[in-house]
Amino acid sequence: MPRFAYTGRAASGAVSGELDGADASAIATLLQSRGVMPLQIVAAGRGMPAPAAGGGRATPNALKLPAMFAPQVQPADLMLFSRQLHTLLRAGVPILRALAGLQESAVNVKMKQTLANVRHSLESGIELSMCFAQQGGVFDNFYVSMVRVGEMTGRLDDIFMRLFKHIEFEQFMHQQVKAAIRYPTFVILAMAVAVGVINTLVVPAFASVFKNFGADLPLATRLLVASSEFTLHYGWAVGLAAVAGFFALRRWIALPAGRQAWDHLKLRAPLAGRIVQKATLSRFARSFSLALKSGVPIEQALSVVAQTVDNAYITRKVEAMREAVERGDTILRAAVASGVFTPVVLQMIAVGEETGAIDELMEEIAELYTNEVQYELKTLSQQIEPILIIFLGALVLLLALGVFLPLWDLGRVALKK
Repeated sequence: MPRFAYTGRAASGAVSGELDGADASAIATLLQSRGVMPLQIVAAGRGMPAPAAGGGRATPNALKLPAMFAPQVQPADLMLFSRQLHTLLRAGVPILRALAGLQESAVNVKMKQTLANVRHSLESGIELSMCFAQQGGVFDNFYVSMVRVGEMTGRLDDIFMRLFKHIEFEQFMHQQVKAAIRYPTFVILAMAVAVGVINTLVVPAFASVFKNFGADLPLATRLLVASSEFTLHYGWAVGLAAVAGFFALRRWIALPAGRQAWDHLKLRAPLAGRIVQKATLSRFARSFSLALKSGVPIEQALSVVAQTVDNAYITRKVEAMREAVERGDTILRAAVASGVFTPVVLQMIAVGEETGAIDELMEEIAELYTNEVQYELKTLSQQIEPILIIFLGALVLLLALGVFLPLWDLGRVALKK
């Protein structure tokens, strides 16, 4: 049996190795069943080919732009591409002709170059899903996996429509989050600027007057003066420490263990944790329903969905569910053992297993949590606002007491004289 060398992506990161199989397609299927998204598969001994991004026909505009300034493929580009490709395939247009037409009409230079690379690889005999996987992260694991499902089932047109709706949902969620945190972010930044101005400009001007006063200063004034002196003398050190801590945190999150711990912490964060959990469960349910409706076996569907939940902690739990199901456990028992699903989700899974309609019930769960997330995001500003008002009030009170109490005492002494 031929031996093939492969590279791919798994939940733990990049993987590579060699496997025996009838052909590259069989190797890809075996890797996906193990939770690995194949990126390159070649006959052992031939060496791994260069990424397809360098082998396509680049457009003249793309060659003139430095790589760091080149436009990136946006989710809106993928939405439009998926919708248009669905329409063309449904109309019976061959895939190569469809890609050629979409390449010509693409406005984004990066998207145009990506489609040229896909066409070039497809003409070389590589499967469409593998062509997408070679495009340097333009198409994520879920997109590539669903295209592969479409190739296996012969329902590529339906798959691209479902991918369009999936990306549309993801974009809607991102927009809702941005809208919800815009006001709190503005208020927090304004408070930070105000504190910086007070510490570096306002308090030092009053500090000399307070020292010449020669009397005991109130506690609020002493706190203001100490905070100002600390900022003036050690503010640079605090800034450097903050920058260093930020980069250290990013490096830690980049590690598999750090990412899992960070994502677990996000689920337990006050206020935001509940929203993150519901959004993640909604994404899980929607992706699971989409995979099952497309004819993907449950074990492979769990492997695909694990790459789409956008939370490393829950990804590990879903992978554990897949392993339990492969050992013969029911989905319900595996879900209960994971400890990350709400009672509502567990009840739906139980009913779905009994009736054989788990895909439909998962879609209902997705709609339920989508609506709840929308409500939570709309009311997030209202929940944060009282906390911000309390902090702002405390800041104003400290400033007022710290500045005006000594002046009041100074006025009383002057009147007595």
